[in-house]
Amino acid sequence: MVRRTKADAMATHDKILDCAESLFVQRGVSRTALQDIADAAGVTRGAIYWHFTDKAGLFGAMLQRAKMPFESAMQSLNESGADDPLGDLEKYALIVFRLAETDIRARRVFEIATLKVEYVDDMSAVRTRRAEMAAQWMAHTESRLRTAIESGHVDGRVDPRNVALGLWALIDGLLRAWMVEPTAFGLSAEGKPIVATFLAAIRERSGRQ
Repeated sequence: MVRRTKADAMATHDKILDCAESLFVQRGVSRTALQDIADAAGVTRGAIYWHFTDKAGLFGAMLQRAKMPFESAMQSLNESGADDPLGDLEKYALIVFRLAETDIRARRVFEIATLKVEYVDDMSAVRTRRAEMAAQWMAHTESRLRTAIESGHVDGRVDPRNVALGLWALIDGLLRAWMVEPTAFGLSAEGKPIVATFLAAIRERSGRQ
């Protein structure tokens, strides 16, 4: 009997996740059975249950392994200063777009989590994670916009929450549209002027460069 090492177990763990990602993209989450994943990975269903409690557990591990573009780009907002709040928000959007274009795993997992899963039963955890991410982003962006208003960069008549919600919808909408048909437009190339135009509409005239 061959003794399995920790490295062997981790390799099997990652192979199962790789195969699950591939099948979820092709078929969707609900139409992919654990047996399908086991067959693709060359393991038994028992091996899958050894690593994951069920499909929801496997799906959660897949999300944990790959940070999605919105989450990865949050670091840019956390690290930036207050000198140019609108510039920081534009930079954030561009990082999201670039990550989606260049990080294959992040793009694939984002596509699964937004386009290939139904937010029901055990998969409702995906909705919760997305809602938490959106709430965190909204709070951070509203704070940046208030700073921009106080510093004279943004028209004081704007509602920070409305603007934050509009910017979230713009970035998320562009990303989803590009995911559906990546050849239709360049996400970074065309996303940059679109976001810049949105932010320019709220910039105080005195704060323009």
